[in-house]
Amino acid sequence: MTHPYARELGDFLRARRDRLHPRDVGLEPGGRRKVTGLRREELALLAGLSTDYYQRMEQGREVRPSDDVLDALAGALGLDEAERRHLFGLARAARRPVPARPDRGPERVPDSTRRLLRVMDTPAVVLGRHLDLLAWNPMAEVLLGSPDGYPPDRLNMLLLLFDDTQTGERSCPDWERQALEYIGMMRAAVATDPTHPRATSIIGELSIRSAEFRRLWARHDVRVSVSGTKTFRVPEVGDVVLDWDTYPLPGRPGPVMLVFTAEPGSADADRLHLLASLRASRSHGKAAPPAASH
Repeated sequence: MTHPYARELGDFLRARRDRLHPRDVGLEPGGRRKVTGLRREELALLAGLSTDYYQRMEQGREVRPSDDVLDALAGALGLDEAERRHLFGLARAARRPVPARPDRGPERVPDSTRRLLRVMDTPAVVLGRHLDLLAWNPMAEVLLGSPDGYPPDRLNMLLLLFDDTQTGERSCPDWERQALEYIGMMRAAVATDPTHPRATSIIGELSIRSAEFRRLWARHDVRVSVSGTKTFRVPEVGDVVLDWDTYPLPGRPGPVMLVFTAEPGSADADRLHLLASLRASRSHGKAAPPAASH
């Protein structure tokens, strides 16, 4: 049976080889080519490896590359720092036996985090390792819509992002960039546990029903995103552009809190304030709902 990390390593190497063209690395394309990227033998030559050895790596066969070999491959492929860490992480995990019973305990949101969510006056959510929406505050509900109507297993940022019947996300101008960020975060999570049932369920479903997801997932982009910018299309106030930052919570691997903010005094801050006012008027006379979870 192929080691799951070796298979993931092979897929990653193949995707990175396919994105390189001969002229990118100082080679002449030559005559007719059957591949759009580098051939295996070309990459092996650049990395100083035998073609047979490199081919076995791509096929996920039992090879245990040294750090020197990984260094050579990272250089030949032109990997950035995140991709390099990903390569080394997969290769080192592939050297170890597959654990009989991986540690897959439930993800929990601390009570102190729930209290913090309730008093925050800016949108914030808690995401699990596979982008499940574990908790949120009232401002996030105003911005993202109420999650109460969703079954618990559908409260996942990737599933929602690719579900046209449930969200208007695809109409946002930065939809593909956001999709790539979420997919990159999921890819990083898969690298820590390729056979996790939740990951395989989400990826399997989206691979079946979304050609766009298949295309983006096949890129094998890896992102450990800690901050960024996102545009929300909110019917009441129009587009709202917010910065977001992530804050790790206790656990291994633990959930993260995703907090959205606007520059003070900006038009986006005014729109966010207007949304808060609209929420207050809608809930007039009612207690604010507590941060929800599943």
